[in-house]
Amino acid sequence: MKTWIINTARQLGLLKADFTATERMRLPSHGQREDEEFILVRDGSVSKWATFRCPGACGERIDLSLNPHQRPHWKVTLDWWRRPTVSPSVHQRNTCGCHFWIRKGNVVWCKGG
Repeated sequence: MKTWIINTARQLGLLKADFTATERMRLPSHGQREDEEFILVRDGSVSKWATFRCPGACGERIDLSLNPHQRPHWKVTLDWWRRPTVSPSVHQRNTCGCHFWIRKGNVVWCKGG
């Protein structure tokens, strides 16, 4: 029911977000990922990965480790609408060079990013 409400709100333009998250138990292979999806991989209460497409020109898939015992690692929280907030910022080290935050599902570009 909640997914239906969220999808309907997005389709009607009532919920504006660059990303809403879906949760899975395993990290899908690159061929199984939808371009616009933000996937949060959890096993029970343990968050493992967040994966999504770079919002910049390169469009590469970004896989962020959520394991606090690895470096670097990020933290993802979801609000009721499943909009992710990612901390710290994401800085692409490829030619794209994008540097951004994701706050309540929306991309917030860093200065020069």
